[in-house]
Amino acid sequence: MSEVMEFELSKEFLERFNQALEEKDNSFIEQSLAGVNSADITSLLYEFDAEQCKYVFSILPTEVDAQILNDLDQDIRESFLQDFTPEELAAYLEYLDSDDGADILYQMSLKKQEEVIKHMENEEKASYILDLLRYEEDVAGGLMAKELMKADVNWSVDRCIEEIRIQAESVTKIFSVYVVDSEGKLLGWTSLKRLVLEDGKTKVADFYDDNIVSVETYMSEEEVAQIMQKYDLESVPVINARGKLVGRITIDDIVDVIMELAEEERQLMTGISADVEEDDTVWMLSKARLPWLIIGMVGGLIGAQFLSIFDADIALIPALAFFIPLITATGGNVGIQSSSIVVQSLANPNVFAGTMLQRLLKVLFVAVVNGVILALMVFGVVMLVNQNQPLAMTVSIALFSVVLLASFMGTVTPLVLDKFGINPALASGPFITTANDLLGLAVYFSVAHMLYNL
Repeated sequence: MSEVMEFELSKEFLERFNQALEEKDNSFIEQSLAGVNSADITSLLYEFDAEQCKYVFSILPTEVDAQILNDLDQDIRESFLQDFTPEELAAYLEYLDSDDGADILYQMSLKKQEEVIKHMENEEKASYILDLLRYEEDVAGGLMAKELMKADVNWSVDRCIEEIRIQAESVTKIFSVYVVDSEGKLLGWTSLKRLVLEDGKTKVADFYDDNIVSVETYMSEEEVAQIMQKYDLESVPVINARGKLVGRITIDDIVDVIMELAEEERQLMTGISADVEEDDTVWMLSKARLPWLIIGMVGGLIGAQFLSIFDADIALIPALAFFIPLITATGGNVGIQSSSIVVQSLANPNVFAGTMLQRLLKVLFVAVVNGVILALMVFGVVMLVNQNQPLAMTVSIALFSVVLLASFMGTVTPLVLDKFGINPALASGPFITTANDLLGLAVYFSVAHMLYNL
C-alpha cells in the first residue's frame, strides 16, 4: 500500500511546477506528485489551463488520472472532458466505481457516451454504468453504485467468505454484506466481523439481521440524504420496485449531495439564482445576481411610489420620515429570521413538530414577546430624544405590528412555496425583504393616521 505524501500548494511550488511544464521536465513533475493525494493534485491543476492539465495527465498513472477526473468540479470537468478521446476516457472509467463513471458520462452527449462504453474492456463495469445511465442523476438509482457485497441467505459462512473474496476485487469500500434470497430480493444484512466469528458450517439464514433500512431507485437525493442522516448510515442498499437489491449508496456520495443542496439554498437565500463560483466570468456572475437585484429595485420603486401617497402626512409631521428605515429594516430582519427557521425545519422534518396551527401559534407567541420588548425600547428612546408622546406611540405600535406581520409572512411564505413544489429558500432572500418593506410602510402610516387623526 503506497504512502500518501503531505502536500502544500505554495506560491514557490506553483512557480516551479509551471516552469517544469514549460520546459517539459517530466522527471520533476512525476517526482513532485508521487504519493500525493489525487484531491491535492486536483487543487494544483485548477491553476493551469486544459492543455497543461492534459500534459500532466499523460505523465501520471492512469489510476491517478481517473481519481483526479472524478474530483474535478462538474463545471470544469464538463469542458475538460472535450479534450479526451473516447478510448482515453474508457481507460479512466476502468478505475472508478460505476456511480462515479456514470456521473462523468452524464456530462457527455449520448453519442460520446456510447463510444466510451464501447471501448471499455471490463464488460461487467460497462454493464453497470449502462444500467445506471437509465436513471436521472438526482434520484437514488442515479446515485447508487452497482459494486457491493452480497450473500445468499442459504449459503454457509465458508461459502459466503469465499464469494466475498471474489466480490472484493471490484468493491473498494466495504461497509456490510447484504443478504438476499435466491431471486435477489433484499432480506437483511450482516457485518464482516459477524461472518468471521461464526462457525464455517453455519448458514447465513441463522444469524443475519433482517432489520435493515433501504431506499428505492425512484427516491429523490434529498430523501436519501434525510434517511442516511436520520439513521446515521455509512451506506444504504437500493432496491427496485420488486424489492430486488440493485445497488448501494455510500456516505461520500451523500456528503456531496448535502453540500450541493446547502450551497443551492445559501445562494437562493442571498438572492443568487444560479450555481456560480468566484472565478466565473463577469457576465455569469452578473447574470446570476441580476434577477433578484431587479426584483429588489422594482420593490424599492414601488416603495417610493407608496411613500408619495403619504407626502402630505410627512409634510405635516416631518419626524415620521426619520423612523421609516427603522420600520423597514426591522420588518426585513424579522421576516428573514422566521423564514430561515422554517426553511431549516423543512430540510430536517420532525414528526413531532406539531400541526400547522400549533406552529403558527408558537411563531405568534415568539413575535409578541420580541415585539413588546422592541416596542418598549423604541418608545423609551423616542421619548428620551424627541419628548413627543404621540410620535413615540406611533413608532412603537407600528414596530410591534410590523414584527407580528413580518413573523407571520416569514413563516407562511416558505410553507406555501414548499406546498407548491417551489424551493422555500426563495422566501429567505430579497423576496421576503421587499414584501415586508412595503407591508411595514403600510402599517406605519396607517398607525400614524389613526393616532394623529390625519
